[in-house]
Amino acid sequence: MAVKLERPILMGGIGLSLGLWLLQGLQHSASEFGQLVLLSLVLGSTGLWWWKQQGTEPLPLSSPPEPLNQELVETAISQTQTLIQRLATEIATEDSRFNALQQQTEQLKCHLQRTNLHIALVGHKGVGKTALLQRLESDWLTQQSQTLSLTEVSATDLNTPIPNLTAMDVVVFITDADLTDPEFKILSELIANHHRVLLVWNKQDQYLIGDQPVILQQLKTTLTGVLSSEDIVAIAASPNPVKVRQHQEDGTVKEWLEAQSPILAPLTGRLDSIISQEQQALVLATTYREALALRQQAKEILNQLRREQALPLVEQYQWIAAAATVANPVPVLDMLATAAVNAQLVMDLGAIYQQKFSFQQGQEVATTISTQMLKLGFVEMSTQTLTSLLKSNTVTLIAGSLVQGVSAAYLTRIAGLSLIEYFQAQDIPLEASNNPSLNWDHLKKTLQTVFQQNQQAGLLQSFVKQAVNYLMMQFKPKQTVESSVS
Repeated sequence: MAVKLERPILMGGIGLSLGLWLLQGLQHSASEFGQLVLLSLVLGSTGLWWWKQQGTEPLPLSSPPEPLNQELVETAISQTQTLIQRLATEIATEDSRFNALQQQTEQLKCHLQRTNLHIALVGHKGVGKTALLQRLESDWLTQQSQTLSLTEVSATDLNTPIPNLTAMDVVVFITDADLTDPEFKILSELIANHHRVLLVWNKQDQYLIGDQPVILQQLKTTLTGVLSSEDIVAIAASPNPVKVRQHQEDGTVKEWLEAQSPILAPLTGRLDSIISQEQQALVLATTYREALALRQQAKEILNQLRREQALPLVEQYQWIAAAATVANPVPVLDMLATAAVNAQLVMDLGAIYQQKFSFQQGQEVATTISTQMLKLGFVEMSTQTLTSLLKSNTVTLIAGSLVQGVSAAYLTRIAGLSLIEYFQAQDIPLEASNNPSLNWDHLKKTLQTVFQQNQQAGLLQSFVKQAVNYLMMQFKPKQTVESSVS
């Protein structure tokens, strides 16, 4: 279980610093006994805090992934190109999105030969990103013989993914104290995605000199096994000026603020080492991320195109299921399992998503879906809800079969939408599968999600209206129907 962190080291540092400040302030006015009492209270509270922290369960962080090599990266590029070619075969007309993806994919192998590197300075508001960027540009970047670029990336909401980092070779993640829960998660995600990360504790000058190494060591201990201790450094990009007091010969005291030089050497030294020793690994990792990002974009476009084909099919089969059930009523709990239309729906949806089911496989999938719906209580819940909505309208159309028809249409729709969501969440196969298999646990979760999403009152009322209107049109020549569906 992850524990929400509220900057515990900062709290401890402030407590200790405040205590020492109080002791200094009382040095000439408090008795020796009073000083000892105050010192005992400060140290006791700090010790209690530290003891509690030792029992705090650490946040789970992903270990660094296996290193990439040239072969793995070229395979990723090849797979991306194959997927984009698949996209080309399914696009009916010229699509600017496809052309852009194709051009970017063709450039990937050229990216493997580049020598320029991109560095991102990342952190939430107030950690000193801008000041650090300006210092690095003026004091460090101008001395580099290699082409480097520095980019400031704001993370105002650390609960959402940080954008624009795919093409960054090095991520300098900046904090001004201990890490919070959202920052931990972002670091873990960056490392899992093969980002080269440096953790920089900025503004160390705002802490007592004696506290600084303690805080830095705690950061390193916390990230043991995730980041190398060499990749965790403390700096002061824009240190606060120090008040200087000078006693004059005439007995007066002169005071002024004296500017302090920035402390950047730990960071710039580590950057120099990484740039000189890890350039090839940095380029490989970035190209790999770019290939995966292009593949994801192609997948989203392909899924959108396939969804546009799949939704009309679901609508078509839901009405076929409704009409067939009204014409030939069956026990409501068996209507999905006994309806051949659902097997055909499975086959047709599978064909769109390059999953070629035989009719027998389609029947097995349809039967399993209906069984899952029954176990999850969807059939009973839907029938009760739809019956209640139908009673709110004045309808005379063989009441029992009408309920069955609307329920059959609704559950067929849920099954179809669930299959669409399931297929779109999977990796797109590079070749069509003639013997597809489904992850039933994943499909069950998808069924639950889709069912909950479609239980909104407005959606159900709209669906009932459409279903009744459809069935009225289908059976009007054979029966007398009087309805006032609102």
